[in-house]
Amino acid sequence: MARTTLTRAEVLDAAALLVKQHGPAALTMRKLAAELGTAVTSIYWHVGNRESLLDALVERTVQDMGAIRPAGRTPAERVLSVARTLRRELRERPHLIAMVHERGLTDRMFLPAQQALVHEVHAAGLRGARAADAVRAIQFQIIGFVLVERNRERSPAQSPAERELWDPAGAPQDPPLARALGRPADPERLFLLSVRALTQSLLGTAGR
Repeated sequence: MARTTLTRAEVLDAAALLVKQHGPAALTMRKLAAELGTAVTSIYWHVGNRESLLDALVERTVQDMGAIRPAGRTPAERVLSVARTLRRELRERPHLIAMVHERGLTDRMFLPAQQALVHEVHAAGLRGARAADAVRAIQFQIIGFVLVERNRERSPAQSPAERELWDPAGAPQDPPLARALGRPADPERLFLLSVRALTQSLLGTAGR
């Protein structure tokens, strides 16, 4: 039996879930109606046609990405919290982010995160072009890391693998290094390490 009550928010929630799980191509009005247990006409009533639905999903993604709230006692700690939140949001919704990019709204989507970073570099004492460079360097580091991370996850199995290439016997000058590079990378730890080091370096210039 078809549902008799349905809200626009419920339609968008179900559509976003389909896109997140299977990509935009999987989002058809018929499949969405089946997921919601309603008639296709009801979907059209709430969100219009498929293009209107995609536009609404893009707009909601842009708004969701703006809900970044820095946390921490120091500017450096708050920058790190922004970085962690942004990385998590980018990783959780790659298909939706791609749709935002295709519609030319990427810069608008990242503006709230930029504004949060501007606030923190100002709090650290940076101004002008140096502040702008710091904001962009941190932003590029976050986005670049996520792109590399996603590429590694989607790449085919490597042969020989990194652990095979770094045989301790092949690096007698530093066996601990070879053993460490032979183990799987910890993306979370590397992300925090890189952003923390970059942030400390950039914000540390404020006092000089």
